[in-house]
Amino acid sequence: MKNKISVEKEKPFRLVKYFTFSSLLIIFIGSIVLSMLNSHWARTKQNEDSENYARLLIENLNHQIFLQFAIPVALKYGKIQLRNQEQFEHLDHVVRSTLHSFHVETVNIYDMDNIISYSFDHDLIGKHDLGGVPYKNAVKGKFTTELVQMGNFWEILIGFPSESKLVTFAPLRAEQPMARLSGPVLGVIEIVQDISEDTRKIFKFQMQIIISCMVVMAILFVVLIFVVKKGEAIIQKRAMEQLRLKEELSHARRLSSIGEMVAGVSHEIRNPLGIIRSSAGLLKKKMEKLDPTNTIPDIIVEESERLNNIITDFLNYARPREPNFMPCRIEAVIDKNINYLTTQLAEKGCRVEKQVDAALPEIMADSEMLYQAFLNVFINAMQAMPEGGRIGVRVFSTNGSIYVRFEDEGEGIDSEIMDKIWDPFFTTKEKGTGLGLGIVKNLVEAHGGSLNIENRSGAGARVTIQLPAKLEA
Repeated sequence: MKNKISVEKEKPFRLVKYFTFSSLLIIFIGSIVLSMLNSHWARTKQNEDSENYARLLIENLNHQIFLQFAIPVALKYGKIQLRNQEQFEHLDHVVRSTLHSFHVETVNIYDMDNIISYSFDHDLIGKHDLGGVPYKNAVKGKFTTELVQMGNFWEILIGFPSESKLVTFAPLRAEQPMARLSGPVLGVIEIVQDISEDTRKIFKFQMQIIISCMVVMAILFVVLIFVVKKGEAIIQKRAMEQLRLKEELSHARRLSSIGEMVAGVSHEIRNPLGIIRSSAGLLKKKMEKLDPTNTIPDIIVEESERLNNIITDFLNYARPREPNFMPCRIEAVIDKNINYLTTQLAEKGCRVEKQVDAALPEIMADSEMLYQAFLNVFINAMQAMPEGGRIGVRVFSTNGSIYVRFEDEGEGIDSEIMDKIWDPFFTTKEKGTGLGLGIVKNLVEAHGGSLNIENRSGAGARVTIQLPAKLEA
């Protein structure tokens, strides 16, 4: 039954679980992709801003060099010669004061022969042909910007190197009156900006996005797991209920068919059986005169009586009658059972230990039906203890119901057959119809009660009958 429930539970919910977790995975991947796109857009925007910033710096530096250095030096010395220590220091002062606090790492100024005439790094002064293609483009009046990244393989791969520098080449022009930076090219300015800090900020921003996405996805995952578990529990409960109803319907249909068949057959058997039993009685009387030692009539009568009891069980199971509700006291019915079974209990070596709570309410029930139900339970208990033993009976009331609990000291019920004990005609006894418990269950359920059978922790079985303590029919 558990396998059936599992299949019924998984079928309708499998697609929902796959869709849920697949959606979570897609959302997470989409969030990572979006964060990477945002970071790429941020880096692109940063590069554009850095290029524009470098262009403005160079224009300002070009203006300051021409205004504060080129013109004053030309007027004072007649020509510009950076080999002159005074001129070099003057230019260095102008450049450094202009670029102060602008995060410029290096400034190189090339002359028209691709020779570095000025640099923050004194070792580079006088070097030839270091400008390359960007220098040639600057001589033609073009701005050239190049992003230089440094770091290990993985830092370069993910796009966030340990160091990032923006190298810009621009022409150094002479200024014309009323038209800034429109004169002839006098040289080339190279500016190296360190933008590593901005890159780190973007990387931190991307990590914050990824971590936030992971936290949100984790919360969603936990919530969805809870929802899925809740849904599975609901589906399982409904599947169990559906299977139970299916089994009960199938069981009811099977019992109905069996009942109709058994009732018909029993009715047809009972008539000739009555003739056989009465004829055996007449034969016994005649045989007592002719041959008193002949026991054949006694055997016929005894077996006829046993067959009649079996047919009675069949009819009671197949056609249970409606209870005739009358005021009834459970303890009185139990006493009646014990009095009837006194001789059999003694022969079997069994004893009954009864415990009845005080002030039990009187209920509306059919005492004859309850007597039959309790009698079957007593007989089963005795049959479970062939060597004799104790039969405990406790009657108590709680929560608007009366409970009658029977306990024996037998071997209990094998777990492998526990589910079969309610099947009609199933029995482990050499003699028996397998209808005893079914009859008890029908009689108890006819009163609106329930029957439960379980093995005790020590030894033996426990049968608990619950009956509603109704005060009126």
